[in-house]
Amino acid sequence: MLDRRPILLSPLAALLLLAGCGDGAKPENDNSLSVAATAIPHAEILEHIKPTLAKAGIDLNVIVLNDFVQPNIQVAEGRVDVNYFQTKPYLDEFNANRSPKLVTIAGVHVEPLGGYSRKWKTLAALPEGAEVAIPNEGSNGGRALALLAKAGVITLKPDAGALATPGDIIANPKNLKIRELEAATLPRVLDQVDLALINTNYALVAGLNPVRDALVIEGKDSPYVNYVVGLESAKADPRVAKLVAALRSPEVKAFIETKYGGAVIPAF
Repeated sequence: MLDRRPILLSPLAALLLLAGCGDGAKPENDNSLSVAATAIPHAEILEHIKPTLAKAGIDLNVIVLNDFVQPNIQVAEGRVDVNYFQTKPYLDEFNANRSPKLVTIAGVHVEPLGGYSRKWKTLAALPEGAEVAIPNEGSNGGRALALLAKAGVITLKPDAGALATPGDIIANPKNLKIRELEAATLPRVLDQVDLALINTNYALVAGLNPVRDALVIEGKDSPYVNYVVGLESAKADPRVAKLVAALRSPEVKAFIETKYGGAVIPAF
């Protein structure tokens, strides 16, 4: 079995690496393409296509940022060419009060969100007043609540939408106590709560197997596709076109299916 433990860079460390390029700017190299990504699976997939892009004349620079904020900020500020880590609902939320806007360029895969517990074997076993931790930002928090609603654990307002909050819960038979925490911290609180709704990238980093360990998980029909994202100008960038072609190739589809065994699902 391959060692799945990546070397994670903190946001600060990654920013220092960027700063080393000269006042934080991207290197002046027409053949270089910088992509910000979270460690698993995004950076692993990008590392896998490096040789393919090298043959196409592209020097791929993968910048690992272990949070959901800095990858967008770095692209918006022009320090990184594109990023690969997020769903469209998350991007829409990021864009709401910012300029310039970032845009989706190409969908690559789905990471089914799952609910995990170290105390209980099934959702039915959750006790009265159980503590349930969900991501504290709108799109992923709403996604977690939608998954609980689909499983019949809670009921949401009919018009709650993708950005549902605990305030949209209209039926909660077990009086679950919803805790909203930073997404990256959720695997670390598994011993402290009854259930945690965790994004697959963080579940994999924590050594969880979504297919085996999740008590509830999104199906293959999940609309939460992970996209390559950039400024509008990136859509016409031939380097980005080569990146997308490599990410959406039959070879990468087979790599994703083999390496992640259903925990990550190709979306092309």
